This record gives sequence, C-alpha cells and structure tokens, in this order.
Amino acid sequence: MTITPTSPISLVDEAKVRSGPARVLLSRDGIFVGILLITVLLACLFVPRFASPVTSGYLLLNAVPVLLVALPMTLIIITGEIDLSVASIAGLTAATVGSVTLAGHPFGLAVAAAIVVGILAGAFNGFLIAYVGLPSLAVTIGTLALFRGLALVLIGDNSVSASAHPEWATAFINAKLGGSGIPLMIILVAVIIVIFAIVLHATPFGRGLYALGFSKEAARFVGISVRTSKFWLYVASGAVCSLVGIFWSLYYSARSDSAAGLELTVIAAVLLGGVSIFGGRGTILGAVTGVLLIATITYAMRLQRIPDVTLVIVTGVLLIASVIGPRVLDALRERSHVRRVQRTLPRPARAEASDA
Repeated sequence: MTITPTSPISLVDEAKVRSGPARVLLSRDGIFVGILLITVLLACLFVPRFASPVTSGYLLLNAVPVLLVALPMTLIIITGEIDLSVASIAGLTAATVGSVTLAGHPFGLAVAAAIVVGILAGAFNGFLIAYVGLPSLAVTIGTLALFRGLALVLIGDNSVSASAHPEWATAFINAKLGGSGIPLMIILVAVIIVIFAIVLHATPFGRGLYALGFSKEAARFVGISVRTSKFWLYVASGAVCSLVGIFWSLYYSARSDSAAGLELTVIAAVLLGGVSIFGGRGTILGAVTGVLLIATITYAMRLQRIPDVTLVIVTGVLLIASVIGPRVLDALRERSHVRRVQRTLPRPARAEASDA
C-alpha cells in the first residue's frame, strides 16, 4: 500500500524557506556574527571607554595571537585531531628571538631562526602523530611540556623587552590605519585568514580534511593521503605559531613563559565558533567570529576592572558550553525535524513513525 502525504506542505517547502539570504542568516556562522555585532554594540553602550579608537586598537592587537593560532587549529580539529602545544611553540619561538637578540645577532637572523624552530616543532608533532600513529592528545601534551622546557633552556630567566628590537619592527606592530585605531598588523592577519579560508573551503585538500574528520577509512578509500595531510597541518601550525612568537616578542616581551595558557583560549574560541570537537565540521568564519567574540567579552570585562581569575572562569565556561551546546542543539533540531515530518504523514503512518 502506498502512503501519500495529506498536505502538499512538505520538506520541499521547508527547503525553500531556508534558501538564499535566509539560509545564510540562519546558519550557525550567521547567528554568531549577529551575536558578535550585538555584543560589540552593548559594550559600546554600557562599558565606559569601549567605543574609542584606542580600545579598538588594543582589542585587535591583543586578539592577533589567538586569531593566528586559531586558523591551523581549526583545520586540525576538523580532522578529528588537536594540538595542545601551540602556546609552547609560540613561547619557544619568542624565546628564540630573545636569545638570538641577546647574543648580539641581527634581528633578521632572529626572525629566521624562530620560523625554522617553529616549523621543526610542528614537523616533530606531525611525524609522531601522522607517521608513528600516536594519539594527538598524548603527543601534544608531551610536547607542550617539552617545548616550554626548551624555551627555559634557551633564554633562562631573562626577559627581552620589545625596545631591544629594531624601532621599525616595533613601529610596524603598533602602527594604526589613520585615526581609526585599527592596527596596520590586522591587514597582514586578514591576508593569512583569507589564505586559510581558501585552502579549507575552495581546494580539494581542504575538502579532504572534512572527509578525514568524518571517517579516516573512507578518506583513504577515495584517495586522500591521511598521513601527508595530517603532517602538513602540524607543520603549518608550527609555522603560524612562530609568527605569533615573533609578534609576542615585538609587542610584549620575549620570556620563557611567553604565550602561556594561550591554547585554552584558542580552543575555546574555535569550538565556540562552531568547529566540532569530534571533527568533520567547522568554518574559518566561525572560528574568527569565536575569537573576536571572546576577545570582546574579555576586554570589556577588563575595562570594568574584573579580576583575571574571573576571565579564566568565563573562558572555561565558554569552552564547556561550546562542546555541550552543539550536541543539545543538534538533538533539538533532529527532534523538531522528526515532528515536522510526522505532521506531513497520514494518521496511521504518523502512529507507526512515533512507535519507531
């Protein structure tokens, strides 16, 4: 017996409603961009000194390390892996810049050495994870401590301030676009964001990363090199972390504990932006939105003189919410979808669907 719907309103009509601009606005990325804009507006209205060029400059510059590290972290988490050593690699490369500077060598050599160290650190992670087959969680917890220890060996208890580096380098970091307060550095960051977005969303390599996150066996079956893909992701992560280490030494200072705790903020921002911790889902736009949302909230709280301990608690709560929230929303969405389907069926079929 053939069962036909009692109403012409079906999933086709539902798809039409969710097409075009509505689909973009109601997507997770669209919703979070809206939340970010509302948060910025509320901060401008209710937080003193937030709506000023000086604030925008400090906020964006403080967000640069998290923005940069979040890009390779997004790709890594989409494959179902993780990298907890990013802050230690950034700290190691910052210590490299500081130690080479203390030795009296040119700044260009310090930058080149930091980039090489970052790439080698990422390649070490990638080799152990991709080719040896060790779990990324265990490997990067180990290298988190290893790289931080190497940073201490390199620079010891010394602290190399930004003033020890060439004036042109620190001037570039602090330069602003006219009177807007927007740092010139953000242009470079935006270029890197666009590069990662193109790689993830517009290349076969990026589409293969989603396949890796869903099923490594299926990815191998369709010809994706799982080992090579993972290895180069960790190399890219190390290279970007080296840029963060160089930025850190020019904007803050080079110490053995530089960028300590950065990995927690990065992971919280990436997951808050819709990247699934289980792999197979996420976008660069979502990750960037998550970073800017957390940066806005924390900076507004700092302007209100809220203690740093509270900021850490807020970051932890956002991290937990970003893991639990999508699971709850998916369950509610699936339940709502089943109810809509049941309403399009005749009563006997609806009863059978409910029993199933």
